[in-house]
Amino acid sequence: MSVLTIDVHVEAAGTVVVCPCGEIDAENAADVRELVTTRLAGQPTPVGIKIDLSAVDFIDSVGIGALVGCFHTAAASGVALTVVNPTTYVHRILYISGLLGLFGSPAVATGQRTPVAPAARLEADAAR
Repeated sequence: MSVLTIDVHVEAAGTVVVCPCGEIDAENAADVRELVTTRLAGQPTPVGIKIDLSAVDFIDSVGIGALVGCFHTAAASGVALTVVNPTTYVHRILYISGLLGLFGSPAVATGQRTPVAPAARLEADAAR
């Protein structure tokens, strides 16, 4: 059984910060999506939404799907959603899945360098 807790606070400027802690997977990904949807439906509408993944040590494809769903729901409401402070594992999953740019490039938010995937290195070496 995976464990997930979610802390939420609002910054002075009106941005809602969602801070999940633990694992985001098939058992609980809907909780993250429901929380974001509820905040978007509330009044006042958030200026923006940040999902801080600094305490997430695992995310699976269902969790990634929930984040993408949150992004699209926020965009439909005219609210920017960004993902910040991913752990190394989560950063790697977002990089491999090609979602860094969609979520506001966590590499920029954390100052991490985006690694070159091994397959891309092999293709570059083969091209030489």
